[in-house]
Amino acid sequence: MNHSSSQETRRSFIKKSAIFGGLTILPANFVLGQNSSNGNAPSGKVNVACIGIGNKGAGNIQMLHSSGHCNIVALCDIDLKGRHTQGALKKFPKAKRFTDFRKMFDAMADEIDAVIVSTPDHAHFAATMHAMTLGKHVYTEKPLTHTFGQAQRLMDMAANNPKLATQMGNQGHSGANYFQFKAWSEGNVMKDITRVAAHMNKPRRWHGWGKVVSEYPKDDMPEDINWEQWIDSANHVHPFSKRLHPQEWRSWYNYGSGCFGDWGPHILDTAHRFLKLGLPHTVTAVMRKGVNKSDLVYPEETTIKFEFAKRGPGLPACVVDWYDGTGNVPVLEGKYTTDGKDKLLKSPGKVLYGKDIAFQGGSHSSPLRITSREKFMAMRESLPKFPGKNSHHYANFLLACKGEEETRSPFAVSGLLTQVFTIGVLAQRFGGELKFDGSSKMITNNKAANALLDPAPRKGWEQYYKV
Repeated sequence: MNHSSSQETRRSFIKKSAIFGGLTILPANFVLGQNSSNGNAPSGKVNVACIGIGNKGAGNIQMLHSSGHCNIVALCDIDLKGRHTQGALKKFPKAKRFTDFRKMFDAMADEIDAVIVSTPDHAHFAATMHAMTLGKHVYTEKPLTHTFGQAQRLMDMAANNPKLATQMGNQGHSGANYFQFKAWSEGNVMKDITRVAAHMNKPRRWHGWGKVVSEYPKDDMPEDINWEQWIDSANHVHPFSKRLHPQEWRSWYNYGSGCFGDWGPHILDTAHRFLKLGLPHTVTAVMRKGVNKSDLVYPEETTIKFEFAKRGPGLPACVVDWYDGTGNVPVLEGKYTTDGKDKLLKSPGKVLYGKDIAFQGGSHSSPLRITSREKFMAMRESLPKFPGKNSHHYANFLLACKGEEETRSPFAVSGLLTQVFTIGVLAQRFGGELKFDGSSKMITNNKAANALLDPAPRKGWEQYYKV
């Protein structure tokens, strides 16, 4: 934070914010579809900078590059010597390397058209906002942000800059489930849904140790890790630990979003979007087991109930129940099965219950099926068709950067979905019932939970919250 280039980045950022009244900050060449930063025509390749290049980041980079629509021009990670980052570094030896995204933008902003952010959840916001402020298209991993307020700021920034392509990394939102759910909703097949059961019951990293840990652990930090940058804008600073980096961060309230924030975007995305659920008015922790008494780590099992109001014709009030934990497996109710017997829902997925019909689907791009064979056979010929060949999520983003497609999970859509998750993880943390007022966007019956909807950043990172 004391490096001169970082200070200059912040000064430049604040100066631009002031000039544009805290709203829109775009250089003349901000849209690749008009003029890219390197002068390429819309048909040229998109120059992409990658922030977070290990584990999921490495997979994201590979998918972007293999699409044939981009050049990887920069690789930024706080741990460039870690084993998990070596694959990307070896594959793209000519890409410029950084451990601080602010220094990257200082050095080569004019060479970048788009940015992909694959950092831990708590570090999504600042990098994404910085990129958008410089007029860069952005693909950010799921969940979009760590807090409700961060998501709102990115949604507002995207709304003020509609020519910027934005995409959240829920990859199934470009798969069969997306196109099927869209077609079936528009064709009046998906209507009068009053209940949704969503579930992910696989073991999680914190299961076993998470319920007993009483403080943040500390390990000797390998050389050349930029831990100051890893902490990012989080308003709490904890020492380096293998329980945080490179993969355990999702376990902790302060840095991750637990099972719900991890898998919810892959399971509930289409239901939330095409049922037009919006924001819930009540969120209740029906069950919590394996709770960490020191308020540090997510529970091992939870059932969280979300209550959504009626939205219009065919969109009645709806309850969404979320189940996680290996011993918390819901059932498909026998009323809706072919043989009339309850069935355990073992694989991650969802069931949507209507008046006399139910639809079952898995996670990511897995399409829905009508649970009763008799009903399916009666409806088979009238079910709306949907396209089977489409650009995948990464190609969709890059083509949108070039003005050839529209992104399928833009921040206007994925930001609202993320806000649902941020309220849900607060219910997992605090327990009980949370009342949410959609007008004021506040939790009205729990001051501690409400404060965590939009906590202040640590000193030195405030500028990202003032744009």
